[in-house]
This record gives sequence, C-alpha cells and structure tokens, in this order.
Amino acid sequence: MPVINVDDLTDKDKALMEVNQLKIEVKLERWLTSKCCEELKEYIQAGVEEDILVKGIAEDKNPFKEKGGCVIC
Repeated sequence: MPVINVDDLTDKDKALMEVNQLKIEVKLERWLTSKCCEELKEYIQAGVEEDILVKGIAEDKNPFKEKGGCVIC
C-alpha cells in the first residue's frame, strides 16, 4: 500500500478520504462497553493459572536470573 502524504492532498481529497473511512467504520459491529468488559474479565480469569505475570517464573526457568553475584574488592 503506498504511503500518502496528507499535506500534499487537496481539501477535497482529504474530505473524500474521511468519507470513505467513515463508510468503513459505520459497517463495523459495535458492542456495549459493559458487555466487552465482562467478556474480557472472563477471558483473563480463565487463563490466570497459566499467566506468567500473575504466577511468576520458576527460578530454574528464569532466563533473566543473574548468573552470579557481584564482588567488590
């Protein structure tokens, strides 16, 4: 897809692009925020047992664990 510099377009071209974008957006199915939030909450709670951010990483499998200590002489 070619890159379009908006500064080079005429006002008519900009308006046409905006109308085309709005035509695309009006066809999208919209959901209530309350329904989306509830589904997202259920999805997160269903995967909480495998979630590394909640459970943490086992010390023996942690790739970011320091290999050795720091010695100051």
